[in-house]
Amino acid sequence: MEDELVRVPLVSLTTDFGSKDPYAAEMKAVILGICPNAVTVDVSHEVDKFDVRMGAYVLASAAPFFPEGTLHVAVVDPGVGTKRRPIIIQTTRSFFIGPDNGLLVLAAEAQGIKRMYEIVSRRLMLPHVSSTFHGRDIFAPAAAHLANGVPPEEFGPEISETIKPSFAEVSRKDSNLVGEVLHVDSFGNITTNFHVKNIKELGEGTLQIELPNHKLELKLAKTYAEAKNQEPIAVVGSHEYLEIALSRGNAAAKFQVKPGNKVILST
Repeated sequence: MEDELVRVPLVSLTTDFGSKDPYAAEMKAVILGICPNAVTVDVSHEVDKFDVRMGAYVLASAAPFFPEGTLHVAVVDPGVGTKRRPIIIQTTRSFFIGPDNGLLVLAAEAQGIKRMYEIVSRRLMLPHVSSTFHGRDIFAPAAAHLANGVPPEEFGPEISETIKPSFAEVSRKDSNLVGEVLHVDSFGNITTNFHVKNIKELGEGTLQIELPNHKLELKLAKTYAEAKNQEPIAVVGSHEYLEIALSRGNAAAKFQVKPGNKVILST
């Protein structure tokens, strides 16, 4: 008899919980208690506290490399216990489960959103739902029940809109594109929310980049190594967003940039 490859349910976890406290382990325990054959993968538990923008970027960066059918649970949730909705987003490749605060949007839109649902069914939550820990009591059970084959429509009503924060949008003003700094990595590279498709809209030419305290004129390079030592460079990074880097240096420190800062782009 030929061996058959059986794909086990895969659940990714992205949170701002850190590794010191038991919160991430509690979520995993709940998932395994409902779906014992699930496999959990930690994307990161070191998202800066309450930083929805950073969590969205981390999730959107990692999600494309997971197998089709992965269940992505993300919890960066400063509004936990308020009227913000717990939601499930079904895409063409996977599911995203978390708070309706913009955390899931970058990753979900990149895959193509099919349907969205609000999680309201109490039978698909833990028996006692804390007002301060929906990651354990709502989102982890939802992922586990989905992994067991519960259809997403059983969790609650289908919804047509979700919160879309500024970092998920690029606007046009005259011949300029207006966006913002999405992330600053540990090298000091400045990742903007300009996707490669936005850059193609501008056409050929040197990039004119306006930051809050500096104006730069940079050619779009393919590698960081094309710049001389301590020279700034623009490059489309591995996650297909425009980055501003400083060869062997820290661009964010040099140009006094932080996440959320406005960026204007033209050619």
